[in-house]
Amino acid sequence: MTRIHIKTAWDHMRRAPFQALSAIFVLSITFFVITVLSALVYASGETLKYFETRPQVIAFLKDTATTEQISQLQTRLQQDSRINDVSFITKEEALEIYKEATADNPLLSELVSPSIFPASLEFSLTDLAFAEDVIQEVKQEEIVDQIGFTASLGGENTLSDVVSRLRTITFYIRLGGGAFAFLLASTSFLVLIVIIGMRMTTRRGEIEILDLIGATPGFIRSPIILEAIMYALTGVFVGWLLAFLLVLYSTPTIVGYFGEIPVLPRDTLQLFTLFGIMLGGELLTGFFLALSGSALAVSRVKRR
Repeated sequence: MTRIHIKTAWDHMRRAPFQALSAIFVLSITFFVITVLSALVYASGETLKYFETRPQVIAFLKDTATTEQISQLQTRLQQDSRINDVSFITKEEALEIYKEATADNPLLSELVSPSIFPASLEFSLTDLAFAEDVIQEVKQEEIVDQIGFTASLGGENTLSDVVSRLRTITFYIRLGGGAFAFLLASTSFLVLIVIIGMRMTTRRGEIEILDLIGATPGFIRSPIILEAIMYALTGVFVGWLLAFLLVLYSTPTIVGYFGEIPVLPRDTLQLFTLFGIMLGGELLTGFFLALSGSALAVSRVKRR
């Protein structure tokens, strides 16, 4: 029975190819833009996550700090859920870091000794919004001399401004992208209703004959609904495929431009997985649009 309905739907599509192409074209554009916007939202989220955890906070320790005091502070920081990757840097290790940073000028390294470098505890944050509170707490520790950063964000007073700006940009990308995607999806929904309504109008005589000979409402509606689903799924796949090829082709350039910032997965398998998830979500969305649009078009024609 399903094969009969599919064949009937396919025959109806072939009889009016321009209407079918119009529906598929609109749906393809819709889901092309939705896929690109989804990739942009993902990239903005990853960028925000990168900058939230990127600043390395350095707690420089006093020379009077004992090994036991340092160990206790390091343990407390490791147990704090707001903090990641706590590491202890000795004076000797600090000197080695300095030598690597001044490798172009060896004379600078020869003029210093480990004793002038303070030992330190370095850690990153799970969320940059925690920075001010964590810094104030660490500053109050008896063995902490001062706090520094490995990332140039303008100092403690501007940390909240930095994360606020990043979150605002991400919020507007998501809000604007969602609104635009909803507008396109609504347009596709209306196009499906119009085309399915036109199809039913032209087939009114056939539908009346089927009704007279005892065909069930489900039998009459099934080819119409399947036709709408075929439009939607074809449009989803074409739009997704075009967007995927565009992103796949431009990924090396994008990754090279942004450097360490993971705006897109660098691993091919992860990139395929990401777009596979997008395709799954879009197929469900397209199926829902087709089902609801065709059902609404059928009910409107029947009322007439």
